[in-house]
Amino acid sequence: MKTLFIDCGISGIAGDMSLAAFSEIGVDLSIIENKLKSIIKEEFSLSTKKVVKKGIASTQLIIKTEEEKHSHRHYSHIKKLIEDSGLDEAEKNIALKIFETIAIAESKIHNSTIEKVHFHEVGGVDSMIDIIGTAIAFHTLKIEKVICSPVATGNGYITIAHGLYPVPAPATLEILKDIPLQKTEVKGELTTPTGAAIIRTIVNEFSNIPSMVVQKIGYGAGTKDFPSHPNVTRFILGEV
Repeated sequence: MKTLFIDCGISGIAGDMSLAAFSEIGVDLSIIENKLKSIIKEEFSLSTKKVVKKGIASTQLIIKTEEEKHSHRHYSHIKKLIEDSGLDEAEKNIALKIFETIAIAESKIHNSTIEKVHFHEVGGVDSMIDIIGTAIAFHTLKIEKVICSPVATGNGYITIAHGLYPVPAPATLEILKDIPLQKTEVKGELTTPTGAAIIRTIVNEFSNIPSMVVQKIGYGAGTKDFPSHPNVTRFILGEV
């Protein structure tokens, strides 16, 4: 069985780290970029660069866009864009499920409804690329099962559009309910709402690495650097 093991027990997971890791295990980002441009009308470019995080060679996703950093869209707007797109049905379903997961969490946190939820960080072009791109990448590899380690979330506080929030952010924690978390002393956000929603959507089982024949390994790098560990998410693709 073609299986993906997601190792996010050291440095969590974010949308850009996910898509970068997928690029290291065989996904062609140029194909993903072309598909994304049929959905996202704003100008953007998608590329990667090789970086070294605490001694580990990894890939970092580079997104260039003229959109303002704190631009936001309503969930209903993003939903319609995906539904009306030319993506494969499986790609649409995965992307819609990830956004819906975030919308449900945000609506609960802010005492709103899914229809009225508007995304701040998650509604920008970069996050749309992370989420929809990950959905396309996952479908492209025809993965049959996904197993994930307990999730590292981080500690401390982070400043977002709403102000100073605890880590894990409320939406992240809401999404990760019933999912095993990994204790860490790291101060800072390791897992984002986007990363948590990706995990919630595509993972079938949470455990340590299974007995498997490893075929490909991908390291997706985050933008931050930590003194204690490499800021990477590891994707291991193989047969179980």
